[in-house]
Amino acid sequence: MFGNYLIGLREGLEASLVVCILVAYLVKTERRDALKPVWAGIGVACAISLAFGAVLEFGSQELTFEAQELLGGTLSIIAVGLVTWMVFWMRRTARHLKADLHGKLDAALQMGAGALVATALLAVGREGLETALFVWASVRASGEGTSAPLIGVLLGIATAIVLGYLFYRGALKINLAKFFTWTGGMLVIVAAGVLAYGVHDLQEARFLGGLADKAFDISATIPPDSWYGTLLKGVFNFQPDPTVLQVVVWSLYLMVTMSFFLAPQRPSALKTPSTGPTPVGERTQTPSRASQKRPGA
Repeated sequence: MFGNYLIGLREGLEASLVVCILVAYLVKTERRDALKPVWAGIGVACAISLAFGAVLEFGSQELTFEAQELLGGTLSIIAVGLVTWMVFWMRRTARHLKADLHGKLDAALQMGAGALVATALLAVGREGLETALFVWASVRASGEGTSAPLIGVLLGIATAIVLGYLFYRGALKINLAKFFTWTGGMLVIVAAGVLAYGVHDLQEARFLGGLADKAFDISATIPPDSWYGTLLKGVFNFQPDPTVLQVVVWSLYLMVTMSFFLAPQRPSALKTPSTGPTPVGERTQTPSRASQKRPGA
């Protein structure tokens, strides 16, 4: 449940921040007349995300068992790829997100209401579709036959909405860089478990071999139905009897992704835009005294 709560919190907070930036900019620039198209775009984005999640959940039930496992494994791997990209994208561009959205809004305001709807739809819809896909894959990986994973996601999203409102009202200030770094690292761990379970699905579909080649089996030590087995399963998608391929994929993904995620950012990624003030230590070229002399002087 905690893993799903983290997904809802992280993804929901990103969407909430996008909404806060859009709304606050329009209010500050006294363009309240543009709020209706923006809210319409946000509503459409939420509806599309919910519809996408419903299609994933109910559409896959009409397939055969092997087709379900093949689809589930493939979408799990795609979800991990999208979430990994999102984590690194947010780490790299979070500091410029506000200016980027302001620029898009300025352009949309000149084009009309339809452009405003499209801007809000694209900005929020991307987060919603990623959330729907990753939540669906994570719930499948958790293997819980209860509503606990869904409750965890909803609680995370509800928390994100409250935090977003507090940010908008100026009642809450936290270091977002550190927040996204910590939650991003934890999300990578969750994604590693989803990736391993995606490989498990593909093996069950006999797409990547069978499940006979076990790396280890500690089911007697950590029973899957025990409270601590359920806890490990819900948080880390832990499996007491993984295959060799699952362990290899889980280990490689975690080591490679974490090494890049925790590495310091390059100085070039931290430079201010070229349109900003001249960086310290750089001077604009000025004519020398010799070049300022009049001809023949």
